[in-house]
Amino acid sequence: MPDRPTVHDPVVLRAIAHPVRNRILHELAAQGSLRAADVATDLSIPANQASFHLRQLAKYGLVEEDPAAARDRRDRVWRLTSPDGLQIDLNGLETTSEGQAAGAVFRRSAAQWGHVVIDHAYARHPDPDTHRSLMETALRLTQDEARQLSQDLADVIDSWRARTLGRDLSRRTYLYLGVLQPHPGGGPDPADPEPADPEPAEEDEPR
Repeated sequence: MPDRPTVHDPVVLRAIAHPVRNRILHELAAQGSLRAADVATDLSIPANQASFHLRQLAKYGLVEEDPAAARDRRDRVWRLTSPDGLQIDLNGLETTSEGQAAGAVFRRSAAQWGHVVIDHAYARHPDPDTHRSLMETALRLTQDEARQLSQDLADVIDSWRARTLGRDLSRRTYLYLGVLQPHPGGGPDPADPEPADPEPAEEDEPR
């Protein structure tokens, strides 16, 4: 995505990999400028913990204060420094030993989070006031077509985010996780024989 800044610093990558700080970045992206008290409410964490994580994100250049949204000089409101999001070039970062260590942390954290998201999506949810959907499909694409599809999907998500941006308590934060990649394969090994049907149990002869 050419219009999004790219993360080059391993320290910043580690900050993004932190689960609480990553969630804070998500909420700021979805809602716009927030106070520590708002973050604490949304994440169900103490306000001083929310303030600490926001200050750490500011230290790494990921968030900044938004004076225009503050009620007075004592009111601290935070916003993303890159409202359109970030790109993470893991291949570029992992050319140094420090980058490889940060990349390993990020990959592990992101993979674990992906499992949480998918497990939650497939779990039974009786709440009628929410919507969940999963889509899995296969496409035949060139590399350039795959890049264009990624951009098209990002444009759709960005348009919806712009349309719903703001702290509206009638809404809740939804998470969209999209993966576009060559088919990873999987399933039964085609070299394995088909499992044999179990033989029927012998019935006892009548006595």
